Amino acid sequence: MASGIIQPKAVLCDVFGTVVNWRLTVTESLRSRAASTLSSPTLSLPSATRLQASTVDWSAFAQKWRDSYWKFTQNYTASTSSSGDDSQSFKTVDQHHHDSLISLLDEHQLHGLWSEDEIKEISLIWHFLIAWPDSTSGLERIKKLGIPTCALSNGNNSLLADMAAFAHLPWSRIFSSEQFGAYKPAPQVYNGAVKELGLEPGECTLIAAHLADLKAARECGLRTIYVERENEDTWSKEDVEKARVEGWTDLWVGLDDGDGDEKGLLEVARRLTEWQGKPS
Repeated sequence: MASGIIQPKAVLCDVFGTVVNWRLTVTESLRSRAASTLSSPTLSLPSATRLQASTVDWSAFAQKWRDSYWKFTQNYTASTSSSGDDSQSFKTVDQHHHDSLISLLDEHQLHGLWSEDEIKEISLIWHFLIAWPDSTSGLERIKKLGIPTCALSNGNNSLLADMAAFAHLPWSRIFSSEQFGAYKPAPQVYNGAVKELGLEPGECTLIAAHLADLKAARECGLRTIYVERENEDTWSKEDVEKARVEGWTDLWVGLDDGDGDEKGLLEVARRLTEWQGKPS
């Protein structure tokens, strides 16, 4: 961390891709469910569906599912209900994941591969994502520095609660975009979390693996820490490198930064510890 940077009084942390490895979990879950369905001795599938399902690239399917989430959250505008209550019209990420899964199954001509109940169950894969190897211990080390460590995610409340329990994420608090009736990168999400903490924007630091997220947070006055995760950032390699060279985050942790397995959030914790002048 650069000399003169104010020690954060709270850390806000993006979750999807930054703390949890959605790609591995979702791809393997889809692949496993498809294999189970295709090998069922009692299930009768249309021959066209069976043939199509046997050739699907589930990794690419998972990426399209994730891409639909990006488009949804980036372009979301809540419509106000007749009662004037935005909370009644807010579409959650769970609802989006369900709707987009149905659309993707149609797009891939996988009609009838799974029942409505199975599709509903599969759409909730996102509640049970595995953490990156450094995430849980990294978050714990940051908390031991006396810095509250909070989730700030576009995931809805129930999703984030399930994920925290499943992946053993030691959050001090969980902030969901659902609480603020908008999705990142809308300013009201960052400002809302800061207000809930009773702090000023410059007293809070956002950790994320997405420069677009950090850019929006910085525009709201927050400090920023970039943690690179493989194939995670939506920016081009050229734009990512330009941001790194220009040094417009307060701390930058690349894929190869850190010793041995002490990478990612563990490296963030080490640098914060070093900056504070405290022993590891």
